[in-house]
Amino acid sequence: MSSITAEPSNPTFGQSAWLFSPTVDLWTFGGSALLSLILLLIGWQAGWFNQTTPEWTWVTGVLLVDVAHVYATGFRVYFLPGELARRPWLYGLTPVLACLVGWAVASESEPVFWRVLAYLAVFHFVRQQAGWVAWYRARGGARDWASAVVDYSAIYLATIYPLIYWHTHLPRDFWWFLSGDFVTLPVLVEEITWPLYVAALTAYVARATWRYVSRDARWIGQDVVVATTAVCWYAGIVALNSDYAFTVTNVFLHGIPYLVLTYWYARRSSSGGWMPARPWQAILLFLATVWLLAYAEELLWDRAIWQERDWLMGTGFEAGAARSFFIALLATPQITHYVLDGFLWRRSGNPELAEVFRQPAATSA
Repeated sequence: MSSITAEPSNPTFGQSAWLFSPTVDLWTFGGSALLSLILLLIGWQAGWFNQTTPEWTWVTGVLLVDVAHVYATGFRVYFLPGELARRPWLYGLTPVLACLVGWAVASESEPVFWRVLAYLAVFHFVRQQAGWVAWYRARGGARDWASAVVDYSAIYLATIYPLIYWHTHLPRDFWWFLSGDFVTLPVLVEEITWPLYVAALTAYVARATWRYVSRDARWIGQDVVVATTAVCWYAGIVALNSDYAFTVTNVFLHGIPYLVLTYWYARRSSSGGWMPARPWQAILLFLATVWLLAYAEELLWDRAIWQERDWLMGTGFEAGAARSFFIALLATPQITHYVLDGFLWRRSGNPELAEVFRQPAATSA
C-alpha cells in the first residue's frame, strides 16, 4: 500500500484517532509485530537463524500473507462492482501495461527485471508504513509542521536506515527476491544516516513521552506503528543476518495490516453489499478468495520458473522461450498492486473512503 495518504486540508478524518477501533488497531499492528517477534524467538531457540528457512514459514508468511495481500488489492478493485465501474480505464489498463512493460524488461535481462521489481517493492513497503502514520495524523487532527517533521522523520528513517545498512553491508544471508537484486553502497552512507536515525527516533520517543505525561492518549495507535516498525525492521535487517529472521519480521508486519484494511473497506463499502451478512462468513469468503488466488499464482511460479516445491506444487515444466513472458505475467498482480495502491487509498480520489472509516466499528465487524 504505497499511499495511504491523508490531506492536511481535512484533518478531522473520523471521530477518533483510531483507524478501525482500539481493539482492531492494537491486534492488527501490535498483534502482527508480536507474532513476528514470537516467531523470531522460536527460530532462535530452534537454531533456524543459520539454516535454510523452514518450509512452513514460506507457506504461512509468504503464501498466506505476503502473496495473499497482493490479491487483497484485486479483491478491493475487481470484486467490488461499484469500484470497478468507477475507474474502468485505470483498473483495466494497469495490469495490461504492467505485463507488457515487465515482459519487455525481462526479455532483455532477468537480473534487471528483478532489481527493478525489488526496488518497487522496497518503495511500496516504506510508503505503506508512512501511510499508516499519515492516516493516524489525519484521524487525530494533526496539522502543525513541527509534529509532521517528528512523525515522518521517525517512520521514514525507521525503514530507510535498515535498508541503507543492508545496501552497505552486502552480501547478506538474505535478499528481497533474488541474490544480487540490491546494489552496493559505500559504508559512508550508513555512517552518515545512523545519527539521523537515532535523532529521529529519540525525538519521537521524547514527544510521545511528553504526550502521555500530558494525558493525550490519541496517538497510541500511531505510536504502536512507529515502535513496531522500528523494532522489526532493525531486528530483521540490521541486528540479525538471517533469511528466517528477515522473513518473519517482514511479511507479517506488512501483509496482515493490509489484509485487515482491505477487508474492512470491502465489508463496509456500498459495493460490498454482496458479501455475507455474518462477519465470520465474510471473513472466510475474503480469506478463501485471496488464499486461492495466491496459491494459484505460486503454483504457476513454481511449475514454470522455480521448480522448488514439488511436495506442494507438483512437477514443474521448462518454460523455454516463453520464460520471460511467464515471469512478466506472474509478476503482473504484484506490479498492479504497487501501482493501484497509489490511487486506492487517497481520499481525494475515493469519495466513499472517509465515510467508510467514519462508521462505528460495531456496524460491520
